[in-house]
Amino acid sequence: MTMTRVAVLDADKCKPKRCGTLCHRFCPMVRSRVEAIRFENNKPVIVESLCSGCGICVKKCPFNAISIVNLPDELETECSHRFGANTFKLYRLPTPSSGVVLGLLGKNGIGKTTTLKILSGEIKLNLGNYENPPDWSEIIKFYRGSTLQEYFQKMSESKLRIVHKPQYVDKIPKVVSGKVGELLEKVNDREKLESIIEQLELKKIWNRPLEALSGGELQRVAVAATICREAEVYLFDEPSSYLDVKQRLEVAKAIRSLKSDGKTVVVAEHDLAIIDYLSDQICIFYGEAGVYGIVSHVHGVRTGINIYLQGYIPDENVRFRKEAIIFHEKPPTVSLGIGETLLKWDSLEKTYEGFKLTASPGEIKKGEIIGILGANGIGKTTFVKILAGIEKADDGKEFKELTVSYKPQYISAEYEGTVQELLMSIAKEDFTSSWYKAEILHPLGVSHLLDRNIAELSGGELQKTAIAACLSKKAELYLLDEPSAYLDVEERLNMARTIRRVIEARNATAFVVEHDVVAQDFIADRLMIFTGEPGVRGAANPPTSLRDGMNAFLKEMNVTFRRDPATKRPRVNKEGSKLDKFQKEVGEYYYMRQTGTAEEE
Repeated sequence: MTMTRVAVLDADKCKPKRCGTLCHRFCPMVRSRVEAIRFENNKPVIVESLCSGCGICVKKCPFNAISIVNLPDELETECSHRFGANTFKLYRLPTPSSGVVLGLLGKNGIGKTTTLKILSGEIKLNLGNYENPPDWSEIIKFYRGSTLQEYFQKMSESKLRIVHKPQYVDKIPKVVSGKVGELLEKVNDREKLESIIEQLELKKIWNRPLEALSGGELQRVAVAATICREAEVYLFDEPSSYLDVKQRLEVAKAIRSLKSDGKTVVVAEHDLAIIDYLSDQICIFYGEAGVYGIVSHVHGVRTGINIYLQGYIPDENVRFRKEAIIFHEKPPTVSLGIGETLLKWDSLEKTYEGFKLTASPGEIKKGEIIGILGANGIGKTTFVKILAGIEKADDGKEFKELTVSYKPQYISAEYEGTVQELLMSIAKEDFTSSWYKAEILHPLGVSHLLDRNIAELSGGELQKTAIAACLSKKAELYLLDEPSAYLDVEERLNMARTIRRVIEARNATAFVVEHDVVAQDFIADRLMIFTGEPGVRGAANPPTSLRDGMNAFLKEMNVTFRRDPATKRPRVNKEGSKLDKFQKEVGEYYYMRQTGTAEEE
């Protein structure tokens, strides 16, 4: 099999003035007087057709700025887009269909957002020819015989109406101003506004200006605005970010309602339970983050997600991950009673203007992880801050006797310096140990970020660094508030594994506030469920077993989960389905397991 080379240079990491251009000096082709690496504007450019693929430049680069990958030649004929020389390369595109919700599943930096921008028309695809981009007739000819031929034909004639909800909703107030109600009334083309306001609970914020909204409120407004507009194609990039479980499911139901009107819907999402609930079909994105991405053929939703977890695509005979992601069906037992009691608390109260949190008495043991579940604005972060000593309870109670390490919900990039400097200042002598590298740096994917300045990091990179910083400190109690935000599926499960290993190794305890039910299932020994009225009052119930906690939480949400027989991952039942009705009747909202291989959809 002949191979083609993809060479990618990360312009942000490349610092020719600081490294003495080692890539150029040690390249065997350059030494043989073949210009495989040349310089343009003082930056190296790797000529892929002349590169031998030896990988010496990759090893010599002190900033890990170069990636060189060999791919089969036949894949080259399927290149759909490349931004420029030595940049990310996207192969194939998903094929959207009317009346079908298509889910895009894959890790960060692998082309999902680029794909949505191509399908929305924000990026005109160039089929890999960035120097002399093809016109529409060439693009349409390239996709002849597939659904995309008609799609791009209509797009080229401006006959395709497309609405796109972007990934980063926190940037919306910088572009759009005004009050929530005014904005939504302007875009109410489909006369669906009344039902959407009710479903997504937007009445409370109707008269608030956009710049005064939280991340979760902005997300719901953005989804509502997208659904209310009239179009043939609806594209959603990570619609569950910042939302609690109930809001995620309501948003998923609202997006799914577009299907009944025969609309074409494409959704990129990292929450496995939500993309499962939302989609009819799945396209898997695989490759190497920031280097290249390949789009798989379309699969049914259950098969597609299971293929992603297995890391092997049978119909393409491709293995894209060495190990499968395995869920363990935790036995529905009473609390494990892992070790001696680390912390006990009596009733706690914390009162703010317009909001009151009441926590029932409870205790935690050494070596266990307590998951915290509940709606947004119900006091979860307040409770964690009291344990961390950042806030005081009404009676002035503090937990001074414990050493605590805390990762806040919202992370700022105020630290001046590199990731390595930050982690070394916390981990001290542990930083150079093999245990630290093997159990914290490598699993979290922080190793290649060490030379980067904190201020330059993306949301996901900052999140992984913050988790590493929290776990670097030797403590008895670890508090992590929403550690999965901005992380992809694999990163979420790696994060859960890492927390588990550190807690066990240090015989410590952790509280993890998390809205992703699949991640919570993966990590928690017991659960604390927060109930009440968001923004008004919150009640923190004592820690209970995973089964009882999930059942109580899901009963309040009116949602049932089943276990996939092949992978044991939690799956949301479609509302009103046979299994949904049966589980509600017997009161098993979470641990009902299917015995056969048949799946109700």
